[in-house]
Amino acid sequence: MAEHGELLDVLVGGGGYVGLSLGVALKQADPAIRVAVVDMRPRAALENDPRASAVAAAASRMLAQLGVWDEIAPHAQPMTEMIVTDSRLRDAVRPVFLTFDGEVEPGEAFAHMVPNGRMVAALADRAVELGVELIAPDTVQGYSSGASDVEIRLGSGKVRRARLLVAADGVRSKLRELAGIGTVRWDYDQSGIVTTVRHERPHNGRAEEHFLPSGPFAILPLKGNRSSLVWSEKRLEAERLVKGDAFTFELELERRFGHHLGKIELDGPRHAFPLGLTLARGFVKPRLALAGDAAHGIHPIAGQGLNLGFKDVAALAEVLVEARRLGEDIGALDVLERYERWRRFDTFQMGVVTDVLNRLF
Repeated sequence: MAEHGELLDVLVGGGGYVGLSLGVALKQADPAIRVAVVDMRPRAALENDPRASAVAAAASRMLAQLGVWDEIAPHAQPMTEMIVTDSRLRDAVRPVFLTFDGEVEPGEAFAHMVPNGRMVAALADRAVELGVELIAPDTVQGYSSGASDVEIRLGSGKVRRARLLVAADGVRSKLRELAGIGTVRWDYDQSGIVTTVRHERPHNGRAEEHFLPSGPFAILPLKGNRSSLVWSEKRLEAERLVKGDAFTFELELERRFGHHLGKIELDGPRHAFPLGLTLARGFVKPRLALAGDAAHGIHPIAGQGLNLGFKDVAALAEVLVEARRLGEDIGALDVLERYERWRRFDTFQMGVVTDVLNRLF
């Protein structure tokens, strides 16, 4: 039998960093707002995510404002320098054509590498502390919009009602599809291989991005003598490498990684995911808003996917809180269009930049 809870102001489909940070931002700005976050994965699975992400200074400041950066910071590796090279695998020397370093403010790095699991755990703890309702594991199976609210059907059989449904369920968003929002998409015939390595020498906070013929190969510093790798390859080659034996994988890895950090060895599982550019044709419908990868999935070449998601959260939270203050209906299309106008150009611009960079190199 279907169950109905109280009328929510906002229900978020997707409990990753976008969904949780939106819940925290809304609750922190307006404690009276009623927010729930639904995710298909149990919380333990979210917190055990072995990947790491580049968090720009603006995003780390936002996390500080949300009250979670102090919990994340001990596990975050500051980036002190970034070098970019363009070469081929057989080249003996990889000429550096771009480098930058420094701080945005004294003592503040331009970016940090943050373990995804630690970030999500801190956001989930803060959400619970503020009174955000976390519903997991569960899924949003469907919804129907009415004049004053939206009825949301969950996979568990429960039915919830909210003034606004936010889709933060990733680049293959089911909610975006249910809403009939089309996308512009390019497939790069590439896959991104993600793994973690341990190396003999310290990286000193330096990040490297090598543009190779098959795609960019990024070495991103983690705490200790460890680095996170984002390795772009042709799709068939990536599948062969990930599914093959560890010895062959490490040989190919060493050819791309080099010997400047001494001996390297795998320090985590290998995963591959398809790379493409996906831009939603619209970010909003009546009583529905897209955020994060549901609105825009870009190539990881510039490491900006997570930071675009945090910008969505900041913009959407500000629009909704201001609308509530003025007594407006937060699910009304004219309110949501303010968010769309704010975010669409920046998103389109970053999508074009990453697309051009990937094709250029």
